[in-house]
Amino acid sequence: MSGMFVLGLRATVTRRGARCYSTSFFFPNTQWQTRKSVAPIAAASTLPLSAYRPAETLTPPRLLKVYAQLSKTRLSTLVVLTAMSGVALSPLPATLPILLSTAVGTALCCASANALNQLQEIPLDAQMARTRNRPLVRRAITPLHATGFAIATGLAGPAILWTMVNPTTAVLGTANIVLYAGVYTWMKRRSIASTWAGAVVGGIPPVMGWTACGGSLLPTITHPTHLFLPPFLLDIALPIDLAAIDNPLAPFALFMFLYSWQFPHFNALSYLVRGSYAQAGYPMLSVLSPPKNALVSLRHAVLLVPICSVLFPLSGLTTWWLFLTALPPNLVCVRAAWRFWRSGSEKDARVVFQHSLWYLPVVMALMMAHKQGVDWWAWIGFGEEEDRKEEEMIQQETAAVQGV
Repeated sequence: MSGMFVLGLRATVTRRGARCYSTSFFFPNTQWQTRKSVAPIAAASTLPLSAYRPAETLTPPRLLKVYAQLSKTRLSTLVVLTAMSGVALSPLPATLPILLSTAVGTALCCASANALNQLQEIPLDAQMARTRNRPLVRRAITPLHATGFAIATGLAGPAILWTMVNPTTAVLGTANIVLYAGVYTWMKRRSIASTWAGAVVGGIPPVMGWTACGGSLLPTITHPTHLFLPPFLLDIALPIDLAAIDNPLAPFALFMFLYSWQFPHFNALSYLVRGSYAQAGYPMLSVLSPPKNALVSLRHAVLLVPICSVLFPLSGLTTWWLFLTALPPNLVCVRAAWRFWRSGSEKDARVVFQHSLWYLPVVMALMMAHKQGVDWWAWIGFGEEEDRKEEEMIQQETAAVQGV
């Protein structure tokens, strides 16, 4: 490993008549606090006003752009799409108003959480090249204005979910704001466990989509935990009871899928930008222990195999055909994570990160293709002839019985 990433790096400078000082790798600016005098920059006070760039006026289009940056639009869009996956895989019906209200409410909760996160990380974001262009760092918006935006969206999101969807989904949305803006952001500056807290935050949105359709989270008398075993293990092929899919195993599968996916995705990315994290003082696993960082990525890449191929069909969300079709993308990602763990190179980390980008939509599409109780061939019209013949046979048998 390069010397610039060795923890505890100390630089001691001794001059005649000057005080000795040392700087830590995570606190590179402490040396300036020990010096009693710094040569003033004489030219700074003599610059004319024309040398300074005027502050941008917050016109409505610019203000909307700033709001989008505060909300981290791409991240919020991903969260909304994962919430919609919970709606799509649910066997319970969902109306268009419920669908739109869930999307809008989830987006507002994301906007509030991201804005509150940026408000707390202004000094740290200013030290990293990948974040120093954020609106609060470059003073495109005042902290008071950003706080008002965060409060407004933080109240509007749960309110929409409570009134238009249901209280359970609203509570989950509020919990995600607290977990991300409170627990995760606080832990991020203090412990490597922040990554696990952030993974919990990412696993909740699909559960919100599940509850938005009226799905249950805990086992009850009417909705007990039900296992959908493979057909070859059953003595008699019974018709699928779609109502039995509404059991706690289904939202648990949705949560675990997004929870585990985030580790190969984020650990690979954090390894690529570990220099920035170290410069800002974030105790990330990719900085403190790169081998363990890659091992965690590999561990969850392997865990995604039984989650997709066993847990989802077992919960009844998909048929057991997913066991086969989900294997190729999972094995590709496991192989990439294995190579990243063995080599520890940035090249292999980049491959893991790139695989994680296509993996999520591909596997979700496979889940939809194998959704339990959905005959896509009949839905697009290929099975109409067979259904018509079957109905005619039933009518003929019914007429024969009545004639007797």
